[in-house]
Amino acid sequence: MATENIPSDLEKNGGPMAEEFERNSFKDVTVNTVLAASAEERKLIRRQDKRIIPLAAGIYFLCYLDRSNIGNAKILNSSTHHDMQTETGASNDQFNTALMIFLVAYFLFEVPSNILLKKLRPSRWLAFLMVCWGAITIGIGGVHNYPQMTGVRFLLGVFEAGLFPGLVYYLTFWYKTDERSVRVAFILASATLAGAFGGAIAYGVGHMNGIRGLSGWRWLFMLEGIPSCLSGILVWFFLPDWPERASWLSESEKDLAAQRLYVEGSKGSASDMTWADVKATLTDWRLYGHYAIYFAVSLPFSSLSLFSPSIVAGLGFHDLSAQLFVVPPWGAAYIFQILMAWSADHFNARGYHCAIAAVIGAAGFLASAVLPADDYLSRYGCLIVATAGAFGCIPPMLGWLTSNMWSTASVGLAVALNVSIGAGLGQIPGVWIYKAQEAKKGYPTGHGVNCAMLFFVAFGALGLRYFYGRKNRALLNAAPDGITPRLYKL
Repeated sequence: MATENIPSDLEKNGGPMAEEFERNSFKDVTVNTVLAASAEERKLIRRQDKRIIPLAAGIYFLCYLDRSNIGNAKILNSSTHHDMQTETGASNDQFNTALMIFLVAYFLFEVPSNILLKKLRPSRWLAFLMVCWGAITIGIGGVHNYPQMTGVRFLLGVFEAGLFPGLVYYLTFWYKTDERSVRVAFILASATLAGAFGGAIAYGVGHMNGIRGLSGWRWLFMLEGIPSCLSGILVWFFLPDWPERASWLSESEKDLAAQRLYVEGSKGSASDMTWADVKATLTDWRLYGHYAIYFAVSLPFSSLSLFSPSIVAGLGFHDLSAQLFVVPPWGAAYIFQILMAWSADHFNARGYHCAIAAVIGAAGFLASAVLPADDYLSRYGCLIVATAGAFGCIPPMLGWLTSNMWSTASVGLAVALNVSIGAGLGQIPGVWIYKAQEAKKGYPTGHGVNCAMLFFVAFGALGLRYFYGRKNRALLNAAPDGITPRLYKL
């Protein structure tokens, strides 16, 4: 084997990057360069995609549906005073506190969940989480007051916390760095589908108001929690864990998967995380740049997820009609996300794509903030642009982070910390920026804050792009003749 063909980590004393390669698991495969254009590799990727991506996207679809339906429940059948807020007797601040407590649990339990995913196997751990959060979602349909609502929302956060960082981590066991962003996009885009379908489902369920003495919002939680419980069974049996253990792959395909991921992938057979791994990841200061921009993008992510029905209601659409008009912004975001993620990976330009999408989203929010409150049509168009831009910068951002982490343990911890700081802490301010008393003014505070956060994302992404460009030039200059250093993804 020619050492020159293996990228070396010059920042770690020139050691080969695949230190956690397990020979027994990979059957002493001779590691050669796997050509991206090879027919065998393309066939393998297609097989993996068919088995993994629809299932992973479906899991996140149900998760996001169960998480965000409280925004629909807040205004569902409000014209007859059968909405969730009225029947639980919660004030606006109390209702927002119930939304926030979910995110506190989200922050606390994401890192432990990713550790357990590696220890217990993805199929087992994710199936357990699904059954638990599905049962809790059904239980939310039975709450009668503010304390009950808050307590059950905290439990929902405990069990949903591990899903998204777990899925992003899971992809690193199956895909190379230049294949991840678009697959993260397909999974994350299922959240935009959930936003769209959530409004349509709420519209339909709203007509069940009063059936068997139950309000429409109670039916909403119960009917949307059942599929998560049932799907957990499918995940237990059908979600593959690691390539080397996939019974549906031939021996030659397993060997090819090992070759593909020798340098650029996580290993199911790698040892568990050590304190040295934890220390190295926590003191890798460049990662805090990634955490900062993910924190910033989490404000529009959370606020749009929870308040889209309320924002649309403030544009002149009311009650059940507001549920339907939530659909187009999410549909536009779905398409834009996938296009941006594919382009970012294809051109190795994740930083630029994050910045472009963030600027587009910021422009949409800025226009929404400054337009007259009664210019409903223009502000609705701006909401579509803002939603597409805000969600479009997230998949390249996550693909970028995982592409620049070079061991199984560090990827799992960094992804969990990134989503914990961003989706946990970062989403908490998003709960408070759309103030109910500003509905008639067009929510200028919420739109203004989201605009500022997305401009921060744009500048932060460009700063990280400049940093990695400089690091790559230094690595190339320091590389001995005949040695190809492993470069950071841009």
